[in-house]
Amino acid sequence: MKRSLAQTRLVDVAAAAGVSIATASRSLSGTPGVSPAVADRVRQIAVELGYVANLHARSLASGSTATIGLVVHEIGDPYFSEIASGVLRVAASEGRTVQICHTGRDPDAELQQIRSMVANRVGAIIVAGSGFVDPTVELPARHELERFSEAGGRVAVIGRHHLGVDAVLPENVEGGRAVTEHVLGLGHRRIAVLAGSTALTTVADRLSGVHEALVEAGLDPSEVPVVEAAFTREGGREGARRVLAEHPDTTAVVALNDDMAIGCLSELRVAGVPVPTRMSVTGFDDVAVAGDLSPGLTTVRLPMVDMGARALALALKEPGKRPRRQRIPATLVVRDSTGPVPG
Repeated sequence: MKRSLAQTRLVDVAAAAGVSIATASRSLSGTPGVSPAVADRVRQIAVELGYVANLHARSLASGSTATIGLVVHEIGDPYFSEIASGVLRVAASEGRTVQICHTGRDPDAELQQIRSMVANRVGAIIVAGSGFVDPTVELPARHELERFSEAGGRVAVIGRHHLGVDAVLPENVEGGRAVTEHVLGLGHRRIAVLAGSTALTTVADRLSGVHEALVEAGLDPSEVPVVEAAFTREGGREGARRVLAEHPDTTAVVALNDDMAIGCLSELRVAGVPVPTRMSVTGFDDVAVAGDLSPGLTTVRLPMVDMGARALALALKEPGKRPRRQRIPATLVVRDSTGPVPG
């Protein structure tokens, strides 16, 4: 019969790892005398068996854990770098350090990064970035975070629906609706959407807002092309090329993040398509560079630095009886990348 997590002992970890109890103990406590490869293997097996959670609880009780783990999709994306800035600000004020890793939007990589952070006995974990529309994709990560929380670890997430922990949730549906209403108000009806994978909840939510605005305007969302590409600048460039080739009558592009919008603007410039007199372009997030582009990018503002700060502040509070939710408003920011439909 499978041993419960509460019953897992050091001897079980040692047996599973094929090492002595003394080696297992030194590996888990970070005591010198064990090779890094062996120590990593023992810690990973301890996580899988649940023993590391008990060790973690003792570490927290002794006040010896001051590291925060931050998991992001892509640290080079300005959205995540601004969130990281907020986390780092709060961590510094609390005398804590931050360990950052990124996952490339790969759920398996995310799970491994979470396990690694638990094995390294961080005091809290912040997971930032979109979850997946199919909640079963996130189930292993959810179980890992639940065990971590039950043992005394603190967890908060940003923009995730299915992990069952404290969360900071931007109003993505409302933002998608607002930016589409703006484009429609300028007279545009031949609209294309540049989106990341629709398997991501952030993309699905923002696209839902776009569709709400289209329906309210009497348009059929199924007739508005949605071009899926990487949620990056290169994805935006690729998406713009496809729009120009496959939907040449398009007069406005609604990109579902600023990185894609910036890539789109770059490709339109190369193609000699003037913005906004021939093509209007919008983004989402309002990263720091958005207002410095030429033309400045019309977008939806999310306070990313504040979101990171809020998430860590939530994680450092005493846990509540139920997961806490903080809704973050999305605000339309109109700049020069949008204009009236061409005459």
